Formats: sequence, C-alpha cells, structure tokens
Amino acid sequence: MADLADAAGRVVAVPLAALARVRRAKPMHPHGAVFPAVLRRQGIGVGIPWLDAVGTDDAAVRFSRGAGLPARFPDLLGLALRVAGDPPVDLLLSSAGRGRWTRRVPVLRRDAATPYGSVMAYRSAAGPVWLTALPQGGPLPSDAAGLAAAAPGRVVQLDAAVGRGPWRTFGTLLVGPVAGPLDPDLRFDAVLYPPPGLTTDGPMARFRRPAYAAARVARGAPRDAREPVPPSRRSGPDRK
Repeated sequence: MADLADAAGRVVAVPLAALARVRRAKPMHPHGAVFPAVLRRQGIGVGIPWLDAVGTDDAAVRFSRGAGLPARFPDLLGLALRVAGDPPVDLLLSSAGRGRWTRRVPVLRRDAATPYGSVMAYRSAAGPVWLTALPQGGPLPSDAAGLAAAAPGRVVQLDAAVGRGPWRTFGTLLVGPVAGPLDPDLRFDAVLYPPPGLTTDGPMARFRRPAYAAARVARGAPRDAREPVPPSRRSGPDRK
C-alpha cells in the first residue's frame, strides 16, 4: 500500500507541476485570502503535546477555493493555518463533514462558514487524530474580495477527535485584518510541518508528499521552503 500510494503521488505530481507552471501559482487552491490571526489553545489533556498545550501564538490563516471556480459555483473550500515557530506548524483543512465517516470525505461548498477537516488522520501515541475548524458568526463569502471584508474579527473554533472519541475544542483562532497583500505566496505543507506529537500517516500522506514537492519545485520554490507568519499587530504577556 505504501508503494502504491507513493507511486500514485508521483504520477499525479506530473500534471500538478505542469498546472503550477501554467498558472505560475499553486496548482490547487490558486487564489485565496490570507489574514494574520491569533491562536489561543486551552489544552484538552489527551496525551498529545500540541493539543494539551495552553498558550497564545501568532498565526496566519488562508481561505481559498480549491479549483478556483467563480464564487457562484460550489467548490472544495480550503482553510490553511500556519502557526509561528521553528519549525512552524501547518494545517491544511478542506470542507468536509464532522461525522465519524463524513469527516473523511471532502464536500463542495459555497459558504466559507462550513466545517473544514484534516480528512486524513494523524498518527499519535493516543491513537488516530482528526482535526477540524469551524468559522463562527454566520455565512461567510468564499471569494477573496468577500473574505477580505467579512473575515476579520471572525472566530474559528478548532476541534480534535481522538480515535472514536467525540470532538473536543482545543483552541480558537481570532482572524485579524489584512496586513499586506491579500494573497501573498505562502507555502503551506502539512506533511513537512505537522503539530508536535502528531505524524502524518497513511496512504494520503504518502500520496501528498511527492505531489507537494513537485508543485513546489515547478513554482521555483525550494522543496522544504518555509515562510514567515504575517504580523498580528498583537502583543501580550501570554504570548509564547
């Protein structure tokens, strides 16, 4: 299975790299909106360092449409999160369900205030872990211009489910106003930069690894390029 997943990723990497060269942008989720954010984690005591930690971190969040279709059409919506650190932590979440089985299935949406899930489980000492994010506050446009106006000030609830356990809220994300270009060229990679205590695992991770690497190289980026987190314009005694 490992060899099949890796081989499939290498096959898919070829058209993805070609699409990245043609678009001169990300082959998937080519357009979006990036916002500085503040992540507050409250800890849930499940034996996983990143989910058990309490603190406040600078972050960046990107909302995007997977195929780049016009906003009037449903699309596979994305929420990418980068948490500051060395190395950083990257989460790539797609519009999905929250049920035991539906959380494994991407779904097409128009409204960006929808559940976003990791789809693939992470491996951990406590068992498989799924992550999800849910923007609060009612409907949210999914096009970049609409997001720029409506996303700042939103709270995004972050939940985790361990094994067959229920969703538990481990943190919240406060979205700030646009601090620079609406869609700077940040390169998120959930395979290279998982949260501490979590390991990308399974066929999906092995499939993603060569595909992501080929897309980065096609866009002229290093295979393991890291990007800074946009400033949050926030300071406080509880910042890590």
